Amino acid sequence: MPGPYEITAVATVIGGHTEVVDDYQGGTEAVIWLNPKYAAETLQGLAEFSHLIITWHFHRRTPEDVALHVCSPRGNPAWPRTGTFVHRNHRRPNRLAPSFPRILGVDGHDIFVTDLDAVDGTPILGLAPYFPAMGPRGEVHAPVWVDEIVPDYWSDPRGATDG
Repeated sequence: MPGPYEITAVATVIGGHTEVVDDYQGGTEAVIWLNPKYAAETLQGLAEFSHLIITWHFHRRTPEDVALHVCSPRGNPAWPRTGTFVHRNHRRPNRLAPSFPRILGVDGHDIFVTDLDAVDGTPILGLAPYFPAMGPRGEVHAPVWVDEIVPDYWSDPRGATDG
């Protein structure tokens, strides 16, 4: 296996969510600000796409938060005990996450998005438009507990809206 490698953020999340929460990630707008060492023209044509694929870093967590073990999601014994790589949280090695925010517009170094589950200040390590033809092939499925765990991930069942 290759050894350690260095990676530099290509962008940073500006605005949007300020607190780390498990649910209610939708409806808030944010800006993905491209690192100024990259010319704004590197985003030319991006506004023609509906969504991005971004890879971001859980920057508010430390290597000590990584936990390689088996546990029930969110500590709920009603859900099956599953391994670290079955969870989508900061306890994985490298503390990386993918997201698929919707593009609202592009202006210079700013990519305006919504439905981003990263918080203000989050470093973006990878950024690309979502190509539907390159998405999952065949039927997509997951265990029942996945929908039970995140039924309100993108919406607030209390009817509250993000401001």
